[in-house]
Amino acid sequence: MGIVSAIGLDTTETLASLRAGRTGIGALTYLKTTHREFPVGEVKLSTEEMRQRMHIPENQPTTRTELMGMMALEQALQQAHVTSDEMAQAAFVSGTTVGGMDMTEQFYPDFLENEQHKEYISQHDCGACTESIADHFGRFASVTTLSTACSSAANAIINGANLLRSGQREIAVVGGSECITMFHLNGFNSLMILDHEQCRPFDATRAGLNLGEGAAFLVIETEASAQRRGAQPLAVLEGYGNACDAFHQTASSPEGEGSYLAMQEALADAGLQPADIDYINAHGTGTPNNDTSESQAMMRLFGEVLPPVSSTKSFTGHTTSASGSIETVICLLAMQEQFLPLNLGWQHQMDDGITPVTNQTPQRPLRHVLCNSFGFGGNDSSLVLGALPPAPSTTISPTPSATTPEVSTSGLYLTAATQISIQEPLSEQWLESPILYEEPYVRSLDPDFKQWLSAGESRRMGKLLKRALASALTAMQQSGVELPDAIITGTGLGCIENTELLLSHLCFEGEENCKPTPFMQSTHNTISSLVSIHTKCHGYNATYAHKEASFDGALEDAWTQMQLGRIRTALVGGQDEMTPDFFKMLCKTGVFGNPGQVAGETAVSIMMSREPSAAALCRLTAVKRIYQPTAAELAAEAKAIGAVDAVMTSVAGTADTEKIARAASLFPDTPLLQFKNLFGDGFTSFGLGVYTAAHILHRQQLPEAMLIPGYEKPQALRRLLVLNDINGKDFTFAQLEIDN
Repeated sequence: MGIVSAIGLDTTETLASLRAGRTGIGALTYLKTTHREFPVGEVKLSTEEMRQRMHIPENQPTTRTELMGMMALEQALQQAHVTSDEMAQAAFVSGTTVGGMDMTEQFYPDFLENEQHKEYISQHDCGACTESIADHFGRFASVTTLSTACSSAANAIINGANLLRSGQREIAVVGGSECITMFHLNGFNSLMILDHEQCRPFDATRAGLNLGEGAAFLVIETEASAQRRGAQPLAVLEGYGNACDAFHQTASSPEGEGSYLAMQEALADAGLQPADIDYINAHGTGTPNNDTSESQAMMRLFGEVLPPVSSTKSFTGHTTSASGSIETVICLLAMQEQFLPLNLGWQHQMDDGITPVTNQTPQRPLRHVLCNSFGFGGNDSSLVLGALPPAPSTTISPTPSATTPEVSTSGLYLTAATQISIQEPLSEQWLESPILYEEPYVRSLDPDFKQWLSAGESRRMGKLLKRALASALTAMQQSGVELPDAIITGTGLGCIENTELLLSHLCFEGEENCKPTPFMQSTHNTISSLVSIHTKCHGYNATYAHKEASFDGALEDAWTQMQLGRIRTALVGGQDEMTPDFFKMLCKTGVFGNPGQVAGETAVSIMMSREPSAAALCRLTAVKRIYQPTAAELAAEAKAIGAVDAVMTSVAGTADTEKIARAASLFPDTPLLQFKNLFGDGFTSFGLGVYTAAHILHRQQLPEAMLIPGYEKPQALRRLLVLNDINGKDFTFAQLEIDN
């Protein structure tokens, strides 16, 4: 484990602060903001000092979020003695929401008006942050980013654990990183939930949260891997749960339904009863809403025998996306040293609330610890950590509460697929005669949203949210699934239109009178939580925000959990919009504006099921992601796929010849197709490729415009491969089939 926060730059300093009851919250030092009235939990190093510590050259564009992540990751890799060869076989899963916002908010006027600082445009998104952290240390086998607001790092841990449980990886490095920015300081202030004093979680006088920053990463691995490497485990990840509160974008339900369900699932996954838990590290933000809701959820689950509970955000501040991994490390330290972290600042009992920890001495050994992380949109996650020695089972075991069902080797079923794009929306008639665009930038053709939204709802939502909801509800209706077990979304940029509104206000009007709606809708998981809130779906909920591989992460998550038998149905979405300003910015970096390339927008929703269905469009028979592969590794993955009738490439424009050459070398004598010429290029356009492949197979209809010049039409349409090649660095293989 590795950790960086306001109370220490490593585990030794962190432990000393916890034992001494020493908070890291204080006056602002490094963030450039007019709001000096709010105490925060800043890491006690300037960005330049961090850069020097990590030996980052001055000419390398690097953000504070990346630097903190590098510091924490270095500690974790060193403690686990992970070699470069082992790292090359491991997954790296990180959680963040602000990404490179600390630099974007400084240079946004330059991004718009001139060529200065344009190198930081490419560092803005969450996936760029994750890749910078990972690439600093060498090569990982796969890299992805979770962005579910304040539960991001906890969900990164869950994703990594599922990769281990499913046998896809033996080692995963998981966690998150997040710096304080002017953007989300003002965003939280617009919601009126920042305290002017040090926060007091679960206190009757609590008045809000203190923002914090930091990073933490953990190395998790299977028992077989640990034994083979001679590694010394710190603890066992016994179980985990994720649920959606499905109540409100920024508020928790009074009864804490989402947090209750997440904790309940985590306990069941671990094979434990509530009485087995010896300590709860609560989400405990110090806001009136959260602490009441979480108290109710804990009392519902644990009854009158509530274990010791504390919130360590009174030490670190609320480190938002990084809080799940930072607080997991704190839980591990508490288990190692057998002490209860204090709930600093608590003095007054809440009405119908809990009484948190004020004495470090536990009444019984800490053997099983529950750690809660809850995010905007009601994205609630809980982890159960077990002390060593573990019960006789694998380090990360299959769900003990139920036998993992066998998954048919015939694959999983795509039962519906819908889109809103630059083709005819929510229809497949465009296959007959698709529109071909020559403009470099085209916005989506929107349906009339009245059948899904009232006038009031429509006024409150940006266009991307309307598209996401309409495509999702249509897919659910077509599949006959009223409530899926999981709603999983990929979005590279989220509601970028709302992000720009808040950025513009901050940069050109100042920090006063910021409106809450743009901030609320700027978080990436607004999209998936909106669908859950609209449908009252309390199931698993996650959002992936990893550049052009965002939809890929969502698809892999659904595939993995279905293979494990954790879910039966999933709504997988890919949602991105492209504003005129952001299009111009990305043209400056070379992402757009290339010959023959069209920039488009994406709203795609795909329903997946483990259950066979005569009405299914096709079967999904393989999903594989690989990062920075060698030529031999890439060729081996292609060989494992086997013969296909055609390969749908991610070619974008006439200048994209390297992708064609790479696909041709991997799949010789195989017809190559394109789809971005029909839909435009974007951060989640791979989802449109999967959507198109499903309908081509189902309808046995292939538009002539998809043929790449020089290649003949496939003789059969039974087995298609959709290949996402992201600059020769990041690859996803998705194979779809129908029966002969």
